[in-house]
Amino acid sequence: MLPGGNAMIIRRAVLVAALIAGILTGSPAAAADPGCSPPTPSTTRPGYLVADPDCALDGTPFTALPGARAHTGIRDGAAYRIEVPDRWNGQLVVYAHGYRGTGTTVYVSDPDLRAHYIAKGYAWAASSYATNGYDVGQGVRDTHALIGIFQQVTGKRARNVYISGASMGGHVTAVAVEEYPRSFTGAMPYCGVLGDTELFDYFLDANVTAAALADVDIEFPAQPDAGFPVRWAQQVGQIRTALTGTDAGRTWSDVLERRSGGERPGFPAAFAYWNAASQGGLPFLFSVYPGLTGGTAGIAPGNLTDNRRTLYRATDGRRLTAAEWRLNAEVLRVRRTAYPDPGLAGVPRVDGRPPVPVLSLHGIGDLFVPFSMEQEYARRAAANGRAGLFVSRAVRDVTHCGFTSDELKRGFDDLITWTRTGRRPAGDAILDRRTVAAPGFGCRFTSQTRPQWAPCPA
Repeated sequence: MLPGGNAMIIRRAVLVAALIAGILTGSPAAAADPGCSPPTPSTTRPGYLVADPDCALDGTPFTALPGARAHTGIRDGAAYRIEVPDRWNGQLVVYAHGYRGTGTTVYVSDPDLRAHYIAKGYAWAASSYATNGYDVGQGVRDTHALIGIFQQVTGKRARNVYISGASMGGHVTAVAVEEYPRSFTGAMPYCGVLGDTELFDYFLDANVTAAALADVDIEFPAQPDAGFPVRWAQQVGQIRTALTGTDAGRTWSDVLERRSGGERPGFPAAFAYWNAASQGGLPFLFSVYPGLTGGTAGIAPGNLTDNRRTLYRATDGRRLTAAEWRLNAEVLRVRRTAYPDPGLAGVPRVDGRPPVPVLSLHGIGDLFVPFSMEQEYARRAAANGRAGLFVSRAVRDVTHCGFTSDELKRGFDDLITWTRTGRRPAGDAILDRRTVAAPGFGCRFTSQTRPQWAPCPA
């Protein structure tokens, strides 16, 4: 399972399942329930089905909000929805959804800020994508295509276009603004995979360090055989036994904290939350082991992961401890055979060269798509002289994409003000280790205290 999936552990339904397929031109959605049609075969992707964009998967009809008009359709294998307020301000937001598994039915869903967009006068558009899986390139193409579809079905051209996306949709967002630098005015990824294949390196790190600390030998097969998942499950059982309630387990937590963003408040609760989650019969963090797919993420031509030069730390001292020397000597080392793609094939590379303002939000306790994704993007942007075009906001939450409506609204409104006035909004100093480790880190942009957290100082 990859970013955006598994409703059992991910709170937000928008991140649970797919990229889509389709054909047809758009037509206004009926105000009354038109009745849901069964999924139709894709005309561009053999074997795929495209769900009716006029209905949610549970059969609830999609109808326009009061004071707005909706359009739906299927184009080039991807379903789409468009909603335009009666008092449209001439601006459009295109929304990129997260990972939705590897099933063969694709569907379109509404953005989290749908009502806010309409209330503020913004039109929005969303695509199902023509495929499922971790197909970021298809997500980029289909999301960008929404700009032209919008003009065709409404007869209006947006004067400004913003892009926003969650989880894998954040990866789509980061790539889209670099691939189409003249198409967008601003971007708001959230809980996003902003470090491209660094995410899969993190998955690798979590698993190989756990195995080394548990003294369990594991393998990373280039082409896993049919029996590997069973062997892996048995090895995970041994690892869990060795790490539960032991010094080795506490060391693993310390290592994971540093690999996911550094020492920061709330990490014990975050570790407990994700360590208790499960998926596919495995503890969650072990269910994302890249070795299960040969490191391909189901789409690359070879293994994307590499830890040959990774230095694993459980402390922050200047020198490695004896235990850290031992861990680094014993951990399984893996060599990549494939790389992030400079275009839209495989897993597209995020260069960190935003041509427009990018405002991002991330939960500091998210151990699925970790907070370190923000730091990686910040480092790349700084290296490219684009630090001034990136603002990151930390939120005190342990789930994946578990933001409140107020947190997302504030981010969007501040992005709009930034693009309009040129004044960069406030953010968090996510590359300052002392700031990140401070007890109040994440309080500034957190609107609601979560159960796992102590209240922020008044």
